[in-house]
Amino acid sequence: MELWFSERHTPNVKFSIRVERQLYYGQSDFQRIDVFESKEFGRILILDGYIMLTEKDEFIYHEMMTHVPMSVHPAVEHVLVIGGGDGGVIRELTRYDTIKKIDVAEIDPLVVEVCRQYLPQTAGKLDDPRVNIYFEDGLKFMRSKKDIYDLIIVDSTDPFGPGEGLFTREFYGNCYKALHDDGIMVNQHESPFYTEDAKACQLAHQHIIENFPISRLYQAHIPTYPSGHWLFGFASKKYHPVHDLQAADWNKLGIKTRYYTTNLHVGAFALPAYVEEFLKNVEKKY
Repeated sequence: MELWFSERHTPNVKFSIRVERQLYYGQSDFQRIDVFESKEFGRILILDGYIMLTEKDEFIYHEMMTHVPMSVHPAVEHVLVIGGGDGGVIRELTRYDTIKKIDVAEIDPLVVEVCRQYLPQTAGKLDDPRVNIYFEDGLKFMRSKKDIYDLIIVDSTDPFGPGEGLFTREFYGNCYKALHDDGIMVNQHESPFYTEDAKACQLAHQHIIENFPISRLYQAHIPTYPSGHWLFGFASKKYHPVHDLQAADWNKLGIKTRYYTTNLHVGAFALPAYVEEFLKNVEKKY
């Protein structure tokens, strides 16, 4: 008998992957956690029925969350990751010797435990001595932080359930206060393709531009995410994501990537017309 995992993208669309076996099932205080093994995508982490990552394409998401801001800011030493319990962003950050401290605010200890055991490809650097994990709600964690970080990466789940508070005006305002005067915030921004997802993109962008003087979106193709077309947000107090790109300096580091390049970096900020259009509807209010 064939086993398939299906994720509903809209009331009329489902995305399915044939799975070989279920490696883990558990219910934390916050969400249901599943890990499946599949022939096409390797191991798959699922939270509350939604795919968070697969071994085959996780590198796209994690490289674009990390290397885009790291190639713009010339002197990142202190980083905060909100969420990120799977460890993929931390893995990419630990490739930079110049980073001195990586704080992680992850609400669910069980996510970290499960990923350590079943997804060592992403979680293998969680024990780096620069990493400090705080099992706290990201929204609450941010409220007392001021002028601490060079970079904040908001590696959250979708804007409902445990991740809902990480898409609010209050949260982005607290991120602004927690950053140094030249700080950068990057967040996952959902897909712009389906109507309900596009509304979430618009609302998040609205809240960010209310707080940050520089705010731009960029994109990547991630096959197992809804529609495959995924957006990220780049918000900064000082640096423009394209004009201030330190391409030559970043390339000298010799970091081997599978998706990110400094050429792709520039192109990722050139958005399709339909995305530009719905962003204009938000931006013209400010």
